[in-house]
Amino acid sequence: MAVFTPLNDAQVSGFLERFDVGSLVTFEGVASGTENTTYFVTTDRQSLVLTLFEQGEHDELPFFVDLLDYLAEHRLPVPGPVHDRQGIALQSLAGKPALLFPRLPGKSPKQPNLAQCEALGDALGRMHFIAQRFEGHRPNPRDLHWLLAAHHQVLGYLSPENQALMGDEIDTYQGAFENADALPQGAIHGDLFRDNTLFDGDRLGGIIDFYNGCTGDLLFDLAIVINDWASDADGSLDRERHDALLRAYLARRPLTEGERRCWPLMLRMTALRYWLSRLLVVYVDPPAHELTPHDPEQFRTILVRRIAEGALPLPG
Repeated sequence: MAVFTPLNDAQVSGFLERFDVGSLVTFEGVASGTENTTYFVTTDRQSLVLTLFEQGEHDELPFFVDLLDYLAEHRLPVPGPVHDRQGIALQSLAGKPALLFPRLPGKSPKQPNLAQCEALGDALGRMHFIAQRFEGHRPNPRDLHWLLAAHHQVLGYLSPENQALMGDEIDTYQGAFENADALPQGAIHGDLFRDNTLFDGDRLGGIIDFYNGCTGDLLFDLAIVINDWASDADGSLDRERHDALLRAYLARRPLTEGERRCWPLMLRMTALRYWLSRLLVVYVDPPAHELTPHDPEQFRTILVRRIAEGALPLPG
């Protein structure tokens, strides 16, 4: 159970009194969290999600609140935080920063079908189009500069073959991206895996967990999505899911010529980003709580396939 801060009825009831959301009926801890404490809360008027922030830079939370407010105002399927009776969203509960959200419908797809890929591509394209005008700023904490600095921490745990693979890839990205024209920038989700979406059948109920959100290359965000949503177990790209998602995305936000040129390398760089971040969790910075880390080998496999096979042609 990923509930790191236990709460009682009196604490939750008192917290809800700050908001115009009704009176507490019941609440339960959510087992799927890995960093924060999450509760499903039911009042006599609605269903809500209560999140307490256990880790991370708490001074960055206003960025996430502003971003979710902005996207919700533009009718994106995101959980805009509930504001209290004084118009304030970010609160404190049990000594931890806390946010309250409406509970969105649906569940995360383990094997997304084509309709779900299309719905996600459409929503992400709309989000990226709108997010280019978002005025908040938070640097991407997992960009090329982070790769350059962080990969040295894991080299000692890797085989000579994998050391060479990682080093050669980073050299390639540095040569390509540092000399390339600037790519379109905006607010991005930064971690839009399948388990950060909710579907009610084929309808996208919501995009959740924006706590890797930042300002960065829109193409970086799109590549993360394709590597997760359109990859098979062997790391290869499934053409039907790939095309369904990208066709819907491109109808909302066409890529520039510079983005099209960088696309194959961006797929590789985001695969390495997750290979490295998962290696860091396993060997260097294990989670503060007793949780099973994600397998780094999954994204090494994806990286090797992208190097060997390149990118599929972009639809249209």
